[in-house]
Amino acid sequence: MSSPLKGIKVLELGQFIAGPYAGLQLADLGATVIKIERPQGGDAFREFGFAENAKGYSHNFCAFNRNKLSVTLDISSPHGQAAFRRMAKQADVVLENFRAGTMKRLGFGYEILSEANPRLVYASITGFAEDGPYGDRPAYDAVGQALSGLLSLFLDPGDPRTLGPTLSDQITGMQACMAVLAALHERGRTGKGARVEVTMVEASMALIPDSFTAYTHAGHVMQPESRAAVSLSFAFACSDGKLIAIHVSSMEKFWRALLAAVDRPDIGEDARFRERMGRIKNYEALVQALRPVFASKPRAYWAERLAAHDVPAAVVHSIPEAMEEPEVKHLGMLHELDHPRYGKQTAMRRATRIGGERESAPLPPPALGEHTGAVLRDFGFAAEEIAELRGAGAI
Repeated sequence: MSSPLKGIKVLELGQFIAGPYAGLQLADLGATVIKIERPQGGDAFREFGFAENAKGYSHNFCAFNRNKLSVTLDISSPHGQAAFRRMAKQADVVLENFRAGTMKRLGFGYEILSEANPRLVYASITGFAEDGPYGDRPAYDAVGQALSGLLSLFLDPGDPRTLGPTLSDQITGMQACMAVLAALHERGRTGKGARVEVTMVEASMALIPDSFTAYTHAGHVMQPESRAAVSLSFAFACSDGKLIAIHVSSMEKFWRALLAAVDRPDIGEDARFRERMGRIKNYEALVQALRPVFASKPRAYWAERLAAHDVPAAVVHSIPEAMEEPEVKHLGMLHELDHPRYGKQTAMRRATRIGGERESAPLPPPALGEHTGAVLRDFGFAAEEIAELRGAGAI
């Protein structure tokens, strides 16, 4: 069961994050994901990174494209379009994240491809609905976060700036992958494929259902610290400048354990903090009461104290520190892959284990067009047909 999607063929017309992340998850589950790329440059993410010259293999590209095969194909040319339609007849899934309407203009709309292949699952990821008011607008991660309300839960209105990793991109990719899996399951029962559609806006909204029910049920507009206050979660700087995070939640025993760990029963006796609702209402005052406590000792001291008192807490790791964390090493999330052209690299495994196993035959991220000939042959293209495509500049 380490590769439950073995035998499923996915044609991924994806670039940057949302589409490739959906394809990545399918590949991690054992599907053969064939990344269709432009002959000149491929996925724009290949050159997108911190290195001045990524040479087509940037850290961003590698992050979202392991376990895939790369085929160069100019789908804007007549030869490339004919080749893609031929491949789509044999595919199980077509996955794309172009701007709404692009696939139709190329002649690859769902109606056309599904007519030739009724079993096809056709997944489209867009920023906005094709038939909606913003259908012709471009969208990246910050746009999806902003319009959905998600970004409002992170921004400081007094000093607004986007921080942290992309969220809308990955969330949308996850939603697309989940729907593709459901459509494949349904196809097993009916023999018919389906069209899967998801926008960054609706996927981002789906991540924060409690923020919407807070408003529709209670009339409360969530602010950046609202969730932290309700769940009594904190981050404190210790005397050595290192950070620690604590999440008490609603359990009274954890609140009592925190007071015992810091040896400050007087904080619990304060009328503002005796009851949970008081602690929520006076969250900022509680933060100010606890901040100097944690600033008085180094992080190692507090980590040991909190663990000894069974308080839900953890040190705040940098990425390099997280890689050295004993729990991370125990999980085996990171391993080494070797690419014949680009050499060894540290790569991530899929997060889930099935039957106690992760993916069985991991592949390094592909070089541009690395598998073009082999894949086309697998789809029944003869040597002279491949030569004709190459001569026409389509591959």
